[in-house]
Amino acid sequence: MMQDIMKQADKVLAKTYLRQPIVITRGEGVTVWDADGKAYTDFVAGIAVCNLGHAHPRIAKALCDQAGRLFHVSNLYYTQPQIELATWLVDHSFADRVFFCNSGAEANEAAIKLSRRYFHEKGEARHRIVSAEKSFHGRTMATLSATGQDKIKKGFHPVLGGFDFVPFNDIDAMEKAVDHETCAVILEPIQGEGGIRMPDSGYLAAVRRLCDDAGALLIFDEIQTGIGRTGKLFAHEHFGVVPDIMSLAKALANGLPIGAMLAREDVAEAFGPGAHATTFGGTPVITAAAIETLSILTEEGVIEKAVETGDHFLSRLRDLRDRHPVIVDVRGKGLMIGMELSVPGAPLVTACLKRGFLVNCIQENILRFAPPLIIEKAAVDALVDCLDELLSRK
Repeated sequence: MMQDIMKQADKVLAKTYLRQPIVITRGEGVTVWDADGKAYTDFVAGIAVCNLGHAHPRIAKALCDQAGRLFHVSNLYYTQPQIELATWLVDHSFADRVFFCNSGAEANEAAIKLSRRYFHEKGEARHRIVSAEKSFHGRTMATLSATGQDKIKKGFHPVLGGFDFVPFNDIDAMEKAVDHETCAVILEPIQGEGGIRMPDSGYLAAVRRLCDDAGALLIFDEIQTGIGRTGKLFAHEHFGVVPDIMSLAKALANGLPIGAMLAREDVAEAFGPGAHATTFGGTPVITAAAIETLSILTEEGVIEKAVETGDHFLSRLRDLRDRHPVIVDVRGKGLMIGMELSVPGAPLVTACLKRGFLVNCIQENILRFAPPLIIEKAAVDALVDCLDELLSRK
């Protein structure tokens, strides 16, 4: 059955993904099932998206209830769920204003546009944005231009100008890059697609001081790190550093398409009517699901559980590293974890799949673990035991 489905897919779908050879038809909690009925424990969660697992009954109910009332009227009108979600985000963050869109790339597009518009409105000729090498900010023309990975840009030149790149964690290079033409610095507090790369102690705070001294804005891309993934609602809370603009997406509605760009009042004022817009951003159905997602995260202690489980996961993987020299490093925060190997990681991904575990490889040799935040320690132990067995065969 699955082979027939995949054969049909290969005839009609754009060839933009290297998909694993399974067809997932159902999910519940941290488990998904393929079309042949085989179960898998999910350590990918839609790439750090389904923080509350699959088919959560409260989110499903919120979605259905709202769908029975109102799908869409556009942003020409006020809708209650959108206002409620924006209020929640403002109340739980540094920000005063929220712009809703449909994805992380769109949230970063809004952040890039706002930072340039802000200085245009002030009458200052500042437009350059400093980004980090190995960063990932999206695949639209602006956001791939802001991404510090050449492979993302391959075949799309000329990319958009106005972006400068420095090594992540190199504050001296950052200081040299930020000048009178810089309108913003954009950083992931923890680099995701770049390899789960952690900031050095004091690095983000030093960048904040640099921006303040230069009069530039600081943008935190929290698309992958936000909404509890690292053990805080937002990853920058770990480091005591507050941005001027923040982008969110991925886990905000537990799998439904939404992005958000948050900003301080004085910065957000640069976006007046007509300055930026989207047809589907913040529709009633999606924002209703997001409200329920955030309510569950905060009411049921999910983020606190993620800290405990994440500490256990990191400990088990570091024990594994001590026994297997092929493991170069284990790093992460909360349930955003990377295990760097001295060999390609794809064979391990395939082997885990055969044994009923969904895992992901980034940068060719780093296994990324981003399971639902509700995952239990027993499931973590089962995966680590599987990895131990597979690595013992090398």
